[in-house]
Amino acid sequence: MRTIDRYVLREVASAWLAVTGVLYAVLLSQQLAQVLGQAAERGYPKEIILSLIGLMSLQNGTLLLPVGVLLAIALALGRLYHESEMAALRACGVGPARLLAPIGMLALAVTAVCAWAVLDLAPAAFARAQALQKSALQAAEFGLLEAGKFHSFAHGTAVFYAESSDQDGTLRKVFVQRRADDHVEVMLADRARHTVSADGLLHTLVLFDGERFDGSPGNPAVRRVRFAEHGIPVRIDAVVGGKVRVEARSTRDLLREGSLESVAEFQWRISLPLMVLILTLLAIPLSELEPRQGRYARVGLVILVFFIYSNLLSAARTWLEKGIVSPQLGLWWPHLLALGLAIILWWRRNPPPWSSK
Repeated sequence: MRTIDRYVLREVASAWLAVTGVLYAVLLSQQLAQVLGQAAERGYPKEIILSLIGLMSLQNGTLLLPVGVLLAIALALGRLYHESEMAALRACGVGPARLLAPIGMLALAVTAVCAWAVLDLAPAAFARAQALQKSALQAAEFGLLEAGKFHSFAHGTAVFYAESSDQDGTLRKVFVQRRADDHVEVMLADRARHTVSADGLLHTLVLFDGERFDGSPGNPAVRRVRFAEHGIPVRIDAVVGGKVRVEARSTRDLLREGSLESVAEFQWRISLPLMVLILTLLAIPLSELEPRQGRYARVGLVILVFFIYSNLLSAARTWLEKGIVSPQLGLWWPHLLALGLAIILWWRRNPPPWSSK
């Protein structure tokens, strides 16, 4: 690499690291507030909070790579234009097209990282985060029955208490109360066992050697039944934690399924690394400053271009999922529009010699 290439690459790379670091710090703060709010509302155990923050930040952090490259190029070239370094480079025969070599190296490296993140890392992180949330919600719905503590389950319609527990998990001196409309059941048992099905959706509380009292408030008639063994099944809603979302599926599974939702997700994953390359082509001409313009004069413009570009991609994804556009058109047309804009900008600033004839 020539000295000029190394200099430009160093300027853009340092700006990219700074911008991406700031954006990731903002993302972490947002994820922290979101996860803490969910934990307070849904009763997540404190042990999984940090894991959820990290996993969700990995999944959402892929969106920062394209905008990080765009802002880094705008800030680095803005400084070069503002301090007349670009004028000196042009006097030496180095124009905007010459900047493609060093900036393109950074863009290719970021594209490779982005492709790995969106195709492999982010889906795995999202699947792990969703599994943690589902297990936490199921635990909050039924949870582990501990001795010496009152515990409600079955959406608050049942209350459980055990005086003590053995090392093998057997609960001693058990009290259970269940309500259904105006009907109340009270069960007393010498011991009990708590079992969970393989899918975690069916919890069964088995009481041994006890009595059950059935009645209604205000009604003096009470039925008393003695039992040697009595099972209380509690089914946790399958929707607890949500179904497995398409973002959590591996890229290979998306290609096998072929549904509109899977095709839209796959094209979205491909779009992010492709977006890095196209935004690089857009950023160089968009960052060019006129004489006496401020260093950050074009930052607002490049942010506007990114928001329009990303919103078009989001709209295209929604239309593809709903079947409004065909999979062949899918999410590709926003990239073609952005690429066409980049070609026009490059053409206007660096017209080929034959165009003036």
